[in-house]
Parts: sequence; C-alpha cells; structure tokens
Amino acid sequence: QVQLVESGGGLVQPGGSLRLSCAASGSILSLYAMGWYRQAPGKQRELVAVISSSARTTKYADSVKDRFTISRDNAKRTAYLQMNTLKPEDTAVYYCSAGPSLLVAAYWGRGTQVTVSS
Repeated sequence: QVQLVESGGGLVQPGGSLRLSCAASGSILSLYAMGWYRQAPGKQRELVAVISSSARTTKYADSVKDRFTISRDNAKRTAYLQMNTLKPEDTAVYYCSAGPSLLVAAYWGRGTQVTVSS
C-alpha cells in the first residue's frame, strides 16, 4: 500500500510558475513509477507526466512538453512537478499516482487545485 498526499497548488497568473509535491508513505517508493494527472471540470482525467522508478525515463503530454518537468527524490519519498509558463488551460485538479509501471496507476492522491487566471 502507498499513501500519496499532494501539495503546492494554488492560484497563479498566466505565465507564472508552481511546483507541486507528492509525499508518499507506506511501501518502498523506489519500487514504483510515479505520475501526475489532471482533471478539468467536465473533462476526463488525463496524463500530464510520468517518471520511472529509477527516474531514467519520463514521458509528457504534448500540451505540457517544454513547460513542465517531473522529478523524484526517493530518499525523501517525494515526487515533484515543476510547472512553468502556465496557461489558463492548465487549470485543473492535479493528482499524483504511483504504480508498477509508467502507464499503470495503482494508487492515487486526493488532488490539489491549480487555477491559472488573471
């Protein structure tokens, strides 16, 4: 079992930056791939970025490439999502995930709201 708690969301102006954190407890985090997903009102949850257990492999949605960076610190049991040049369309609830492979999420956090607005 893995418990995930997101933090770092908030209100930011277009063009601004935020860094989300995902703190994990429970099973050994270094065994799991981790990811960030988001869900905007009226839309399905979508993948934002994922990172392998070793951090050697990352994948991003086309809409966030070159703006967002996913990383992890297994010693701190934490994953991060650095979000730069934020746009209004990035507004959503952002969820952290952990799972046995890059595209398989077995555990979810409760989410943190990100709102991009002037």
